[in-house]
Amino acid sequence: MSETLGQRPWMTAPPMAAVLDALEAAGGADCVRFVGGAVRNALIGRPVDEVDLATSLTPEQVTEALQAAQLKAVPTGIEHGTVTAVAGGKPFEITTLRRDVATDGRRAVVAFTEDWAEDARRRDFTLNALYASRDGTIFDPVGHGIADARAGRIVFVGEPEQRVREDYLRILRFFRFLAWYGSGPPDAAALAACESLKGEIKSLSAERVSRELLKLLAAEDPREAVALMARAGVLGEVLPAPIDLERFNGLAAVETDQLFETDPVLRLAALLPDDQIAAVQFAERLRLSNADRDRVAAALSPTPAFKSWMSPREIRRMLYRLGPQVFRDRAKLAWARAERTATTPQWRGMIALGEGWTAPAFPLTGEDVIAAGVPKGPMVGQVLREVEEWWIDHDFIDDQLSTIEKLKSVAQGMAF
Repeated sequence: MSETLGQRPWMTAPPMAAVLDALEAAGGADCVRFVGGAVRNALIGRPVDEVDLATSLTPEQVTEALQAAQLKAVPTGIEHGTVTAVAGGKPFEITTLRRDVATDGRRAVVAFTEDWAEDARRRDFTLNALYASRDGTIFDPVGHGIADARAGRIVFVGEPEQRVREDYLRILRFFRFLAWYGSGPPDAAALAACESLKGEIKSLSAERVSRELLKLLAAEDPREAVALMARAGVLGEVLPAPIDLERFNGLAAVETDQLFETDPVLRLAALLPDDQIAAVQFAERLRLSNADRDRVAAALSPTPAFKSWMSPREIRRMLYRLGPQVFRDRAKLAWARAERTATTPQWRGMIALGEGWTAPAFPLTGEDVIAAGVPKGPMVGQVLREVEEWWIDHDFIDDQLSTIEKLKSVAQGMAF
């Protein structure tokens, strides 16, 4: 008896139905199936975020079928057989069944096929080589993808070393899928292939590596997968030494135990050495966004030092100087290094205060300083900074009159 997913809402939603109707009108009911992550996740009870389709139609036939149904067709990866359909404002990737003609570890030359088993044989892991028809019937061409998905076995399709040589990014994908879906001991043959060919990671584009690394770190609890990466020497091929596994494990424990949202960028910062210059160089080498590069560098700043016993007044002062994002990042990294059981209430309270307190605006401007008798020029900024320091030291005093009096006092003491 065939396995079935049953009818899921994402299968029958009007935008999806419109796309399926268009393709079936061109190639019949058997020409299109759901593929990969949507089938895998539905099978094991995980949320389905993206739904991809595989088809025996060529990209040209897919485009014609969509246009005939008055749906938008975008040639997002036409050389690899991928057309994106847009229906109801939602995108759906449709990829023609393929077989590899040539690979060099970074890219593949493909030919199109109508053979579902041939398409399955070129995929990376057995749990990703699953297809489902419109009525929910599951197809498992490699024979054990269903069992592997349910058991949490991350197993390459076919011979592991060959799969890795076809695309060296699969080394990182192996650990990413372990972090997200793995259970029990890792597949020995898969791990051996990744360890043997780890040096080839350097041949990959920085963008592909960084995307895969951040996806791995976004798993709910990637500690075991990252530790295995380190033991296999794979992590050292990606990150600069010394890798701080202790802080990373501490941060992941904090996020898991305290039900914080997983934060792959901060987890990446936790793994890096306490060297802002090296962190910036690494971020630029991996082509991280400017925002992520700056965030990592700020999170690794050695000053000011965070302690669990800081008073609310000290916390507010740090928040004002650092801003909420940097403050939260620095606090979590400090907490990751601390004795969590004994100090959890303090760290939790610190972060809660940081999330609940809105820094007030400094009540003076340069015009106020000039009105107090300070001539235009560098002295204006100097006076403002001195009064602002007084205002901060007085815990952001909400007394305009006292602040003006302090301004007058500072202005009178300046030599112009």
